[in-house]
Amino acid sequence: MTHTKYASQQVTFTCVTKAILMPRPSQRSRSLRRVKRKTPGGRSVIHYERRRHSVAKCSVCKKPLSGVPRGRDSEIAKLPKTKKRPERPFGGNLCSSCMRREMKRRLFESFS
Repeated sequence: MTHTKYASQQVTFTCVTKAILMPRPSQRSRSLRRVKRKTPGGRSVIHYERRRHSVAKCSVCKKPLSGVPRGRDSEIAKLPKTKKRPERPFGGNLCSSCMRREMKRRLFESFS
């Protein structure tokens, strides 16, 4: 509130400011993604989350592997062994079509 030279006249300034706080040094890293969230109180805040890992890909054709979860190593380590990769030869490294091709190649090599 500011006063003018006349006591009867008062000019009030109200401005809406959004408090943007400096992030902690650990949150300044660009390896964390910024996600805008609305709190139950109606404020807009920024949450810092780890980025999602890329999908596991076949080492031959680079096609995304089905049955292999994406996540941090610490998250995957908590999963049971059957949930970490498919239970077939080369599961988690090759897709099913490349695995079939590799098995046939090794079979034909054993006969020749």
